[in-house]
Amino acid sequence: MKKTAIVPGSFDPATLGHVDLIRRAAKIFDEVHAVVMVNAEKSSGMFSPDERLAIIKSAVRDIENVKCAICCGLTSDYTKENGISFIAKGVRNGTDFDYEYSLSEIMKHFHEGIETVLIPSDPALSYMSSTYARERIRHGCDLSDIADGETAALIKEYYEKKQ
Repeated sequence: MKKTAIVPGSFDPATLGHVDLIRRAAKIFDEVHAVVMVNAEKSSGMFSPDERLAIIKSAVRDIENVKCAICCGLTSDYTKENGISFIAKGVRNGTDFDYEYSLSEIMKHFHEGIETVLIPSDPALSYMSSTYARERIRHGCDLSDIADGETAALIKEYYEKKQ
């Protein structure tokens, strides 16, 4: 039986930390869905959902068993609609672990049988967050510690169009 996982996130923007998580999940699962989750309760973010999708597609372009998509609904609905039985989440520290553990228990109320796999971040990338990335982008900093060259150029292009 094919094992499929979702890596949900805002990906605003996708970073090397996200790519590391997705790459590692892709080694564990037959197929991984990197899904831009759109939350109507939050502000629109730095990038539109379509831009975030293009950025994550660029960032994972060399990982063959990864599909990218946008979801405007619940993660549990996406998993049910796509036959996904696993959620892969990255954890950088104990706070992340506690938060993701709580979410994993909640998720079981929405999708019985779904399992969450927590993957510790690479220590070299544990400082990485989308908030950190957005600050570097806003201040015109070098983005080589955030994304590969092609993806960094795409991020800059989208950001500059907004200015």
